[in-house]
Amino acid sequence: QTILGLEIRAKVTEYVRLRIMAHRKESPGQYQNCSVFRSNTMKFMPNFFQRRSLEKIFFCFPDPHFKKKNHPRRIVSDSLLSEYAYFLKPGSGRLYTITDVEDLHQWHLKHCRAHPMFRELTKEEMDADPCVKAMFSETEEGKKVERAGTQKYYAVYQRLEYEDAEGDANGITADNLFANDQFGVSSSSD
Repeated sequence: QTILGLEIRAKVTEYVRLRIMAHRKESPGQYQNCSVFRSNTMKFMPNFFQRRSLEKIFFCFPDPHFKKKNHPRRIVSDSLLSEYAYFLKPGSGRLYTITDVEDLHQWHLKHCRAHPMFRELTKEEMDADPCVKAMFSETEEGKKVERAGTQKYYAVYQRLEYEDAEGDANGITADNLFANDQFGVSSSSD
């Protein structure tokens, strides 16, 4: 399996690149399946991945953008969740989130739970997933938060098969796309 980290910050990207190189040097022939790339995921993800091509997407300690005017910059939003669903494999693809900011975690819960293409995993399902333990205690930021004694908040969502999705895009279906009063269209003649 290939692992690609997409990171917008140059210093973090360089740090990860050097860690990968160090692991490759320590263990020749291993860690050839991972890399890191500096990019703005929110803008350029469609340039890198095809539909239904990803098994996992991780958002580990993303920028919380505390000010309300900056909330549109958050990495989890309604429109971006649709994009992530597009890239994840239906039925098996997973979206992982972890943060040390409770307000941001509540934001993630609100938006991910409301999205029709994702289902939140149960505690038992998350406990059985080795990736949850890794993101919780093996990431550099996770270790930093641990040392500080700060709480970590996490959740995992599975990409649903389209047939299993609860609801649809704001109630719009093929049957009612051009229904009366949709998109400002009215069949009444005044």
